Amino acid sequence: MTATDARAEDLLGWLMGWYARHCDGDWEHGYGVRIDSMDNPGWRLRIDLAGTKLEGRAFEPMSHGDEFEGPWWECRLEGTEFVGYGGATELAEVIRVFRRWAEEHIN
Repeated sequence: MTATDARAEDLLGWLMGWYARHCDGDWEHGYGVRIDSMDNPGWRLRIDLAGTKLEGRAFEPMSHGDEFEGPWWECRLEGTEFVGYGGATELAEVIRVFRRWAEEHIN
Protein backbone atom coordinates (compact mmCIF):
# COMPACT_ATOMS: atom_id res chain seq x y z
CA MET A 1 0.00 0.00 0.00
CA THR A 2 1.35 3.41 -0.93
CA ALA A 3 1.33 6.42 1.39
CA THR A 4 -1.41 7.96 -0.77
CA ASP A 5 -3.52 4.82 -0.40
CA ALA A 6 -3.02 4.85 3.37
CA ARG A 7 -4.08 8.51 3.64
CA ALA A 8 -7.21 7.87 1.53
CA GLU A 9 -8.04 4.80 3.63
CA ASP A 10 -7.64 6.88 6.80
CA LEU A 11 -10.05 9.51 5.43
CA LEU A 12 -12.59 6.88 4.42
CA GLY A 13 -12.24 5.24 7.84
CA TRP A 14 -12.80 8.60 9.52
CA LEU A 15 -15.93 9.24 7.40
CA MET A 16 -17.30 5.78 8.21
CA GLY A 17 -16.73 6.49 11.90
CA TRP A 18 -18.49 9.87 11.65
CA TYR A 19 -21.47 8.19 10.01
CA ALA A 20 -21.54 5.34 12.55
CA ARG A 21 -21.51 7.80 15.48
CA HIS A 22 -24.66 9.43 14.12
CA CYS A 23 -26.57 6.19 13.55
CA ASP A 24 -28.92 6.09 16.52
CA GLY A 25 -31.75 3.96 15.19
CA ASP A 26 -33.51 7.02 13.79
CA TRP A 27 -31.11 9.47 12.11
CA GLU A 28 -29.89 6.99 9.49
CA HIS A 29 -33.45 6.35 8.26
CA GLY A 30 -33.85 9.91 7.01
CA TYR A 31 -30.29 11.16 6.65
CA GLY A 32 -26.86 9.88 5.78
CA VAL A 33 -23.84 10.07 3.49
CA ARG A 34 -23.94 9.62 -0.27
CA ILE A 35 -21.01 9.29 -2.66
CA ASP A 36 -21.88 9.37 -6.36
CA SER A 37 -19.85 9.48 -9.52
CA MET A 38 -20.48 12.21 -12.09
CA ASP A 39 -20.02 12.08 -15.84
CA ASN A 40 -17.53 14.93 -16.22
CA PRO A 41 -15.78 12.63 -14.72
CA GLY A 42 -15.77 13.18 -11.00
CA TRP A 43 -17.31 12.62 -7.60
CA ARG A 44 -20.13 14.14 -5.55
CA LEU A 45 -20.20 13.76 -1.77
CA ARG A 46 -23.39 14.70 0.10
CA ILE A 47 -23.50 14.57 3.89
CA ASP A 48 -26.72 15.31 5.77
CA LEU A 49 -26.03 17.50 8.78
CA ALA A 50 -29.60 17.62 10.15
CA GLY A 51 -29.65 16.43 13.73
CA THR A 52 -25.86 16.65 14.10
CA LYS A 53 -23.66 19.16 15.93
CA LEU A 54 -22.76 20.58 12.51
CA GLU A 55 -26.30 21.59 11.59
CA GLY A 56 -26.50 25.36 11.34
CA ARG A 57 -22.72 25.89 11.53
CA ALA A 58 -21.20 28.33 9.07
CA PHE A 59 -19.07 26.97 6.27
CA GLU A 60 -17.34 29.28 3.84
CA PRO A 61 -17.51 27.72 0.34
CA MET A 62 -14.12 26.48 -0.84
CA SER A 63 -12.73 25.49 -4.21
CA HIS A 64 -9.48 24.55 -5.86
CA GLY A 65 -8.43 24.27 -9.48
CA ASP A 66 -10.54 24.37 -12.59
CA GLU A 67 -12.89 21.65 -13.76
CA PHE A 68 -11.47 21.90 -17.28
CA GLU A 69 -7.76 22.20 -16.41
CA GLY A 70 -6.38 19.59 -14.04
CA PRO A 71 -7.34 18.57 -10.51
CA TRP A 72 -10.30 20.46 -9.11
CA TRP A 73 -12.79 20.35 -6.24
CA GLU A 74 -15.38 22.56 -4.58
CA CYS A 75 -17.28 22.29 -1.31
CA ARG A 76 -20.24 24.21 0.11
CA LEU A 77 -23.40 23.90 2.13
CA GLU A 78 -26.71 23.35 0.38
CA GLY A 79 -29.49 23.66 2.93
CA THR A 80 -28.60 21.23 5.71
CA GLU A 81 -26.13 19.26 3.59
CA PHE A 82 -22.40 19.52 3.13
CA VAL A 83 -21.81 19.00 -0.59
CA GLY A 84 -18.47 18.45 -2.25
CA TYR A 85 -17.67 17.95 -5.91
CA GLY A 86 -14.34 17.00 -7.38
CA GLY A 87 -12.52 15.51 -10.30
CA ALA A 88 -11.94 11.80 -10.73
CA THR A 89 -8.90 11.81 -8.40
CA GLU A 90 -10.16 14.30 -5.81
CA LEU A 91 -12.64 12.36 -3.63
CA ALA A 92 -10.12 12.10 -0.79
CA GLU A 93 -9.55 15.87 -0.84
CA VAL A 94 -13.30 16.55 -0.64
CA ILE A 95 -13.55 14.21 2.38
CA ARG A 96 -10.49 15.94 3.88
CA VAL A 97 -12.21 19.35 3.61
CA PHE A 98 -15.28 17.98 5.41
CA ARG A 99 -13.14 16.34 8.09
CA ARG A 100 -11.19 19.53 8.83
CA TRP A 101 -14.37 21.58 9.12
CA ALA A 102 -16.17 18.96 11.20
CA GLU A 103 -13.28 18.54 13.62
CA GLU A 104 -13.14 22.30 14.19
CA HIS A 105 -16.74 22.19 15.40
CA ILE A 106 -17.10 18.85 17.16
CA ASN A 107 -13.97 18.75 19.29
